[in-house]
Amino acid sequence: MLAAPIHPDQEQLARLEALLPRWRQVPLYRGPLGGCGLPGLGCFQQLPLLGKPAMRENFPHNFLQPELSLEMLLAEKVVELEHTSGTTSERLPVIFARGWWDEQEQRALRLNPQVAQILAAQPEARRATLTAPNCNGFTCPTGWMPLAQRIIGRSLFVNLARIPFLLAEAELARMAAEILEWEPVFLDTDPVHAVWFARYCERHGLRFPSLKFILCSYEFVSTVHKQILARVFGVPVFNLYGSTETGHLLMEDTAGAMVPSRETAFLELSQPDAAGIGDLVVTTLSNDFMPLLRYRIGDLAQAIPTAGGVRYLIHGRAKDALTDTAGARVTTWQVDQLFADMAGILHYELRQTGEGSYELRYIPDAVPPTADSLAELRKKLGELLKFTGTIPVTSLNTLVPAASGKFRLTCRTEPEVPVRSGN
Repeated sequence: MLAAPIHPDQEQLARLEALLPRWRQVPLYRGPLGGCGLPGLGCFQQLPLLGKPAMRENFPHNFLQPELSLEMLLAEKVVELEHTSGTTSERLPVIFARGWWDEQEQRALRLNPQVAQILAAQPEARRATLTAPNCNGFTCPTGWMPLAQRIIGRSLFVNLARIPFLLAEAELARMAAEILEWEPVFLDTDPVHAVWFARYCERHGLRFPSLKFILCSYEFVSTVHKQILARVFGVPVFNLYGSTETGHLLMEDTAGAMVPSRETAFLELSQPDAAGIGDLVVTTLSNDFMPLLRYRIGDLAQAIPTAGGVRYLIHGRAKDALTDTAGARVTTWQVDQLFADMAGILHYELRQTGEGSYELRYIPDAVPPTADSLAELRKKLGELLKFTGTIPVTSLNTLVPAASGKFRLTCRTEPEVPVRSGN
């Protein structure tokens, strides 16, 4: 059966059925699909969930037909080869047709009416990108790169550091000057890198007249990040969700809902708990060179039926979920909602240090939080985690990202505490 506890999109189901003959020719799926005696979608519904080990094993021959050579396809510029950032495991190679990335991204962006209108008026819109260099395929964190090498098409990559909090004033000034001269219509950002840069801009009274909106991607965007970016730059801030291997799956609309890109992927939820939160499972529909069938992406999500169709909440990485003192799962999104009205925090990390043991570390905003607001936050965290003790709260100048270059708002100290799915 389909894992999602929602009414499936009939048009998407028809497309899945139409793609099955092609998917049966993919070496990785030839056995499971070819040996299935069920008709049509029955085979798809019986497929086991796909993980990164199977995608990595015997790559690229597990996806490409025997007569196709990856080296030949690259030499003839038929495909592009990318790699994931390695957030949940080793970096994974990804093949897609040349032009596919831009096509699926543009499709996702236009799910937001305001962004669609801006891009329709300015189809050649420039962007400036601020993210950890090893979270994109163009810049390298190990050495300096001149400006000319950081301009790819209509995109300017401005940052060259994995840890934004260590950037010198001169480096932040260089980034601001490049963006001002580039005149981007939007910023494409890792939210943690963006808020640190925003604080520099605020100190110096800098805004960018060409800027119309900001995209937050690459990792979970906190409510504190969005509030700071909107305050400093005075433009709407939207969440764009996806991954290198799947493309962009969801785009935040002007009402704050996450809208699925139905031409890009079919979404399911596996083993949802009592609140309807489950593992997000993705079947890609438009990458013919490396189709992913029932791929467990590693994030928790919740489907919300609305009059305009199903919308989603992304709850964060499954491995980053905490447990309360009763053993129930607490997601990154659930923790982050407690910071929605919290002033004075630029970035934070809530760490579970053991069973029933937690600590909060944060980087203050320009005006730090008050003692009363921190006490109220402790109280709310205690209620969420069913914790009656005192959660240590520490103000720091720096928080360190994972090896992938991404920051974690919630995490658990190894060894991980077993998580019970359900409330």
